[in-house]
Amino acid sequence: MHVFTTNNQEIMTLIGIWVPKLIGLDKEMLTQIENAQNRTIPQILGHMVDSASNNTHRMIHLQYQESPFAFPNYASHGNNDRWIAIQNYKQEEWINLVQLWKYVHLHFIHVSNQVDNSKLDQQWIAGDDELISLKQMGLDFLRHFKLHLAEIEDQFTIRVEG
Repeated sequence: MHVFTTNNQEIMTLIGIWVPKLIGLDKEMLTQIENAQNRTIPQILGHMVDSASNNTHRMIHLQYQESPFAFPNYASHGNNDRWIAIQNYKQEEWINLVQLWKYVHLHFIHVSNQVDNSKLDQQWIAGDDELISLKQMGLDFLRHFKLHLAEIEDQFTIRVEG
């Protein structure tokens, strides 16, 4: 079994659970409720798209670049918020954004399942004195994925109880 198989199976299960939940959200919920970072549900989903895309690129680069590899860390210095703003996820057609979220994660799963096990120790420079291995990055992806789904779930709960 590949090192990422268990995580990828869980992500696949969560996608199956969450796509209908997301599609069924009330339009008001999408625009009026924000998390602790002042992100709406479309912005959280957009951030997850960006994360999957960036991590897919890292996985590819780390299999053929010299280690450690300097890859831009889009999450540092507020850049992830810039990505969200520039792409204007708040105005993205909701059904298209949900489908993009689904398919970018399915592609991430596909790519991570193809990772050459001999490259798992390859590292990218995530910041000053911070190196992250391909294995660490791939295994941590599920935690990040679930963190943001929990933020969305919290917004449902706040809205339903509020």
